[in-house]
Amino acid sequence: MRAFTRRAVAVLCLGSAMAGQANAQVPAAPPVVVPGALVPPAVVPPKIVDPKLDFRPSGNAVKVNGQEIPEMAVWRALRQFPAEEREIARKEILNHLVENALIDQYLTALKMSAEAPEVEKIIADLKAELKKEMKDYAKELEAMMLTESEFRLEVTAQMKWDKFLKQQGTDESLKKMFEAAPNMFDGSMVRARHILLTPGDDKAKQTEAATKLRGIKAAVDQESAKAAATLPTTATALEKDQAKVKRAEEVFAAFAKQDSTCPSKKDGGDLNFFPRVGAMVEPFAKAAFELKVGDLTEVVATEFGYHLILCTAKNPGKTPTFEQAKEAVRAVYAMRLRDAVVGQMKPKAKIEMMTAPTYPK
Repeated sequence: MRAFTRRAVAVLCLGSAMAGQANAQVPAAPPVVVPGALVPPAVVPPKIVDPKLDFRPSGNAVKVNGQEIPEMAVWRALRQFPAEEREIARKEILNHLVENALIDQYLTALKMSAEAPEVEKIIADLKAELKKEMKDYAKELEAMMLTESEFRLEVTAQMKWDKFLKQQGTDESLKKMFEAAPNMFDGSMVRARHILLTPGDDKAKQTEAATKLRGIKAAVDQESAKAAATLPTTATALEKDQAKVKRAEEVFAAFAKQDSTCPSKKDGGDLNFFPRVGAMVEPFAKAAFELKVGDLTEVVATEFGYHLILCTAKNPGKTPTFEQAKEAVRAVYAMRLRDAVVGQMKPKAKIEMMTAPTYPK
């Protein structure tokens, strides 16, 4: 199950995070998660599972339109995961690396560039910042298994993206996005449970998964209705609603523990509270926020599989002004701009995946 996206991307972008610290610009790829993903700090690297691992693979992991991406770039992120998670995490890391390459190729075709003096200034600024924190630049790179030349490429790619984002994400463009959907930035939160099935591309398995989720929905709806019906006739509408929600959660959680392929299954599919944007993939977030407390969605398809979602609580937000929401709008704009570039480039790209090496346990 590809539920590791945000953690994988956060680990993968350690070099970019350093570049972003020095450049003080909007991150190139605001990380989005699927339900159940573990969410680390955006910049601080997660603790390596085994600090003694010093495995350094050779060869390439993938070629993107002839551009080679070394296996070392994958391992740099993958080593942060325990052995049992690496097969799934590697797919996410490879996907992100491929998308980064496609974006950089797109920007190169547009003649977006970062001049050498600009790159040197950013690196000099970063060195100065690290020195203030009593950190050594070379040791920081070594800890991330990054060479000097690799990091310079990271900085250059980040700068090219920042220029493109600034060019496209004008105040006018951001304001237009904000005015089209101000409720996306009002700080409202939803709490939900979900069940994820991952049928892949097999049409028969997709039909089977969708049918199974519809059956679960019918069972949950039936049980919650029974819970309300068994209350005394003097029960208020609020008491009936509370009984329905309580029973729906109990039954849904049992199905999630039994059938879901998401790591959240251990918590009965509970995802806790999340905002409208920036946390979950768009089809999931949109469906969850349209629910009333106690209601379930129909089957929701995302790139990660098929979901059934139960809304368990809502926290209303407060409509902000554009200036108050501007940075949040910019982050969403950047994410959608990235998706648009990848969507344009990926279908026609030549992507050659190599065989994964044997990683140390």
